[in-house]
Amino acid sequence: MSTWQFIHKYLAQQQPVLLLYVLSSEGSSPGRQGFNMAVASDGLFDGTIGGGIMEFKLVEKAKMLLAQGKQEVLLMWQYHDKTHSDQSGMICSGNQLNAFIPLSIKDLPAVEAILLSLKNGTQQVITLSPQGLALGTDNSTLLPSLQLQSESNWLYRECINKESVIHIIGGGHVGLALSEMMAFLGFYVIIYDSRADLTTLEQNTFAKEKRIVDYACIGNIFNDKQNDYVAIMTVGYRTDKIVLQQLLGKTFAYIGLMGSQNKIKTLLAELLAEGYSKESLSHIFTPIGLNIYSRTTREIAVSIAAEIIREKNKGLPTGRK
Repeated sequence: MSTWQFIHKYLAQQQPVLLLYVLSSEGSSPGRQGFNMAVASDGLFDGTIGGGIMEFKLVEKAKMLLAQGKQEVLLMWQYHDKTHSDQSGMICSGNQLNAFIPLSIKDLPAVEAILLSLKNGTQQVITLSPQGLALGTDNSTLLPSLQLQSESNWLYRECINKESVIHIIGGGHVGLALSEMMAFLGFYVIIYDSRADLTTLEQNTFAKEKRIVDYACIGNIFNDKQNDYVAIMTVGYRTDKIVLQQLLGKTFAYIGLMGSQNKIKTLLAELLAEGYSKESLSHIFTPIGLNIYSRTTREIAVSIAAEIIREKNKGLPTGRK
């Protein structure tokens, strides 16, 4: 939020600001799509578009544009290698497309609406184009998108406050640690348990919603959740199986089950014997989390969060093989 607060501070004083926005990125570009920063007329700035020598150069360019009073939206490619003319000065490979968006007092209502949306958790769509900054209402897309025809014909849209949702089924110690970790990562956390008087559930200030449920009926809650993430970690084997049986056949962005390898082996063998297909079981991440030899509850939470982030971002450009 701080970059928009920075912008608001200057616009409220009728001082112009240049908004720098990464519209697209490929490979190992240090500036990822959606990164942004603002440069004010007094030379101060807030945020980042990737750092390093590239950011220094673009900030200096923004200062020059502000000094010249330029009002046109400008696009600028930066290539992080030695083979292109638009070199960033970095050699990490990849590229990024940066937009310079001049903002003035006329943009103050839009900036105030963005700040209000961020404060209240409501959804707004930031729209950038050759005409500048605007707000939209179509929040059907979760990820930022760029339609680029030419430097004079392009449209970038990004939904703010469209949080990824994680359902943590089991409010015990690991559920508490995972709630803290996923909330820190910007997820909307919903935690479920069948025990209303559970101490760790009472201590959980990180979940946006706490639901006391009958595990035998939990499947009724999970309709149309294909973009959501699910972590099953109930109090024991029996309830894990009850929950998993109801969620098999439903589509999620990720579903993981916590347990030892022996427990998981036994549970999956039982499900196969009961007629569940190998295909339906193959989508479960189990034992849940990346194998980082976790021991403590927080280490387990880190391993689960890392696995979820890997799945969430696996389609994005990273530059890694």
